[in-house]
Amino acid sequence: MTNKPKRQRKQRDESMGSFEKALARLEEIAEQLESGELRLEKAIALAEEGLKLSQFCEKQLTQAEGKIEQLVERMGAVGAEPMEMGAEGEEEED
Repeated sequence: MTNKPKRQRKQRDESMGSFEKALARLEEIAEQLESGELRLEKAIALAEEGLKLSQFCEKQLTQAEGKIEQLVERMGAVGAEPMEMGAEGEEEED
């Protein structure tokens, strides 16, 4: 049995770079699309790139969440409660 599909996925993910790079690129794409100054073909290409980057980031966040939940379980915590985030992505104060 081979791990080719898994290895190919990992290489594809690594080719996108880190989460931070992908997020920065998504922000650039959003700015360009919001400018309204792009030709239709370029806008479509950027939208496709943005979708792929968005999926990559979502996958990375899901994996990170799973790792954090495992760590919490190992530490003996009863359960992990999701943090409520404010508009700017910062944890809200109680």
